[in-house]
Amino acid sequence: MTTAVLLPSPLLPEVAYAPLADALGRCGWAASVARPPRAPAGPSPVLTAYASFVRERRPDVVVAHSNAGRYAVAVASGAPVVYVDAALPPEDGEAPLAPEGLLSRLASMVGSDGLLPPWTRWWPEEDLTAVLPDPDVLAGIRAVEARLPLAYFQARLGAPPGWTGSRQAYIAYGGTYAEELSVARRLGWPVAVLDGAGHLHHLVDPDGVGDAVVAMAAQLGVHQ
Repeated sequence: MTTAVLLPSPLLPEVAYAPLADALGRCGWAASVARPPRAPAGPSPVLTAYASFVRERRPDVVVAHSNAGRYAVAVASGAPVVYVDAALPPEDGEAPLAPEGLLSRLASMVGSDGLLPPWTRWWPEEDLTAVLPDPDVLAGIRAVEARLPLAYFQARLGAPPGWTGSRQAYIAYGGTYAEELSVARRLGWPVAVLDGAGHLHHLVDPDGVGDAVVAMAAQLGVHQ
């Protein structure tokens, strides 16, 4: 049986990835979701938590969504990585955990305690419900999501030397991560684009995303 570890964005709780884990289970995989540290002030606690989880489970493939993509290849212990609408590490050196344009917006949202609103409160309600139309699923995420400090996004993180040559594939939900998709194509990775999908599409169509993950993993040599 193929085993997978799902790396959630540190901005979202594990519950936001349970439907995708279940969908992979219906594909005959055994998938588990790593637990991000709550409100990390920088990348070190996240790296430690994800690396420990991967070492314990020794998966055949690591699947990373959103901000978790910045950590995936560093913690994968040699397993191939499938990025799902995810950020990528810089090809050289280090970069902040949020792009400069987003950093300036986040700085305007931070509270007097140095914490940001929960991720689902960053966006106008109509924009959020466009990517996650199920109000019950949204309520479940909001009940447990954390507030992260602005310092987390200002911290810098790189990746292991030569990381772009590892076995990696990219699934894009539409054009949200157009730059990362372009990088993946330039590097010759297997790529799939789910047209019209929003950033939380694995909560809207988990079986479709699960099928795409299995297909991308197969192109990396991971088979059931």
